[in-house]
Amino acid sequence: MLITTSCHFLSTCSVLGTVLDIEGGFKRDKRHSSILQATCNLIWELKPTQMMQRKNGNKHFFTRMGTRKKVHAFVRVKPTDDFAHEAIKYGDDNKSIDIHLKKDTRRGVVNNQQTGWSFKLDGILHDASQDLVYETVAKDLVSQALDGYNGTIMCYGQTGAGKTYTMTGAIENYKHRGIIPRAIQQVFRMIEERPTHAITVRVSYLEIYNESLFDLLSTLPSAGPSVTPMTIVENPQGVFIKGLSVHLTSEEEDAFSLFFEGETNRIIASHTMNKNSSRSHCIFTIYVEAHSLTLSDEKYITSKINLVDLAGSERLGKSGSEGRVPKEATYINKSLSFLEQAIIARGDQKRDHIPFRQCKLTHALKDSLGGNCHVVLVTNIYGEAAQLEETLSSLQFTSRMKLVTTKPAVNEKYDTERIVKNLKKELALLKQELAIHNSLANRTFVNYDPMDEIQIAEINAQVRRYLEGTLDEIDIINLRQIQEVFNQFRVVQRQQEEEVESALRRKYTLTDKNDFAAVSAVQKAGLVDVDNHFVGELDGQGFGLEVTPFSTKSGKKSKSEKTLKERLRPRTPPSKSVAFEDFKKEQGSEINHILKENKSILNELSKRASETTQRINAIKWEIDMTKEALGFQKSQREKQGEYENKGLMIIDEEEFMLILKLKDLKEQYRTEYQDLCKLKAEIQYCQHLVNQCRLRLLTEFEIWYNESFIPEDMQVALKPGGNTRAGMLPVRRIVSLHNYLKTTMNLQQAYRK
Repeated sequence: MLITTSCHFLSTCSVLGTVLDIEGGFKRDKRHSSILQATCNLIWELKPTQMMQRKNGNKHFFTRMGTRKKVHAFVRVKPTDDFAHEAIKYGDDNKSIDIHLKKDTRRGVVNNQQTGWSFKLDGILHDASQDLVYETVAKDLVSQALDGYNGTIMCYGQTGAGKTYTMTGAIENYKHRGIIPRAIQQVFRMIEERPTHAITVRVSYLEIYNESLFDLLSTLPSAGPSVTPMTIVENPQGVFIKGLSVHLTSEEEDAFSLFFEGETNRIIASHTMNKNSSRSHCIFTIYVEAHSLTLSDEKYITSKINLVDLAGSERLGKSGSEGRVPKEATYINKSLSFLEQAIIARGDQKRDHIPFRQCKLTHALKDSLGGNCHVVLVTNIYGEAAQLEETLSSLQFTSRMKLVTTKPAVNEKYDTERIVKNLKKELALLKQELAIHNSLANRTFVNYDPMDEIQIAEINAQVRRYLEGTLDEIDIINLRQIQEVFNQFRVVQRQQEEEVESALRRKYTLTDKNDFAAVSAVQKAGLVDVDNHFVGELDGQGFGLEVTPFSTKSGKKSKSEKTLKERLRPRTPPSKSVAFEDFKKEQGSEINHILKENKSILNELSKRASETTQRINAIKWEIDMTKEALGFQKSQREKQGEYENKGLMIIDEEEFMLILKLKDLKEQYRTEYQDLCKLKAEIQYCQHLVNQCRLRLLTEFEIWYNESFIPEDMQVALKPGGNTRAGMLPVRRIVSLHNYLKTTMNLQQAYRK
């Protein structure tokens, strides 16, 4: 490289300032002399070792990137002998670029055309080698991938600006390798430096050509035949390509072989601006999965590196494309336009919807543009004045990309199978330790397995005997038995509460004093005394019911108990129809609810049976009509003369179709008839359940009504063999009994309906 002037030095050797500025070193000035330039060259030769050490110390670039969480953007200028010094200028820090355009004089005297733009970047790579590009752009991103961070590097720019050269390089020369082969080499070298981890590497190569997805590695025998078309699928873990083959690579050579195989399958074309122009977007992905051999093997980290080579935007007037190339250019420009729209929406914090699904490219890059990964954009531009408009457009895209923020995070996963296996192993060891401890403590009879039904029933019996007083104490064996003892105490206590409540509800009607509607009904029924207090109330709180103390004399009822029952009984018994409605809402609500459900099921089954019967009748009518038509066809055939071929009767197509239709109708008839038989059996069984529920509801109502409203002396007298004779009952009671029997019969008839 020949250095003639300081200005030329600034334009052709600006990469020196980029590296030195990243490392916090020398900043250039336009007034530097040739001696200072030589000093800079000497510093450049002595600097690489220190730069590597400082980068390995994680002090720069991606450390800040993790905190800022912004996309890093670099511009790589394609080397040229016709560099536009007047139109393109770099900033002193080599992190900004200014574009100046001349005004178009054809627009007249009043011309408000913008002529100057300034873009802030993370670095400018001018006349940079492939080694320097990788060190600056990709090295830290790849190293962090092995720590569990996802990463994406995209090359964007005009066609022929050097995107594919930056990403893949030139295969003919080892020094001209691009980002992808260098990333593969770095990954496997870092794996060798981590003997404490078991790391597996997989790769895939996707091509998006004319809005269609293609697997560039599908030609390999291990890929297998493609049964279904490739589609982009989203799940909680992210976006993946269904149908894309992912290949395991255990060595660096295997990964290079897959990469070269995919490169040979890429679609390229030639035009005036590029002899080997990529006609598709390509995404080479490296998947990394790392398991620690020293720490817990349940948790492991995963990551992926997306290396994206975007097809270049082009203007058909400049490229001079012919044949299929213009159509390809249309698809390319359209997808890049959608990509820019998605990036604009992604950079706007107020936007709720991001249009990722407008095209396959943005949908596939959804994780990279808005996910939890580090993102680096390399914009390739021309340095020539003839391409300033496209260069300006590329730089505007870069500035929009810098507004996008991401949230890098470590992708930690857990192997559930290993977790279960380790827990079982730990459980077995704990059981062995407990067995040793119990044997030393002479407790060999202790069992730590879950209790079966027989053991639980035995504990329940012990608890009941303990509560009854027949068992003085319960022997404690282990913690599981203690827990089950307390559980059985709860079971017994709930059972006793339910028995007491059931007994009270059968004998009395419980009324809450805070329920004013219920209080009003009780007052109308005469269940309050002259002082307007609930009968049986002693302390003025709670329910209007008191249970008298247990009498010490067996066989005799205390006077207070008889008085209480007499006061609880209403003065005038309600009619049976009214009492029956109250009973269905209170004591008989559960049975009444079951009865209603059974009736509902019965009605539904009856409705289905009716519909099935109608379908059967319709099918039967259609069968009859088909038979009639078939008979008519047969008679016509007999009149016209029957034809035989090798002993087989020959019929026309219409008669044949009628025979097939009749066969299908008969099959439908059999199916529907079988369904009807099943429905009838279900209806019969459901009707039986309804009758049982109805009978039980009436029986329990009779018991409840007799205990609640009929006096005890009348109940005894009315029993078979009682001492009631003609003339012993008052006339009003005989009338009430008649009404009682009459109402009962009416209720039974109503329920039969």
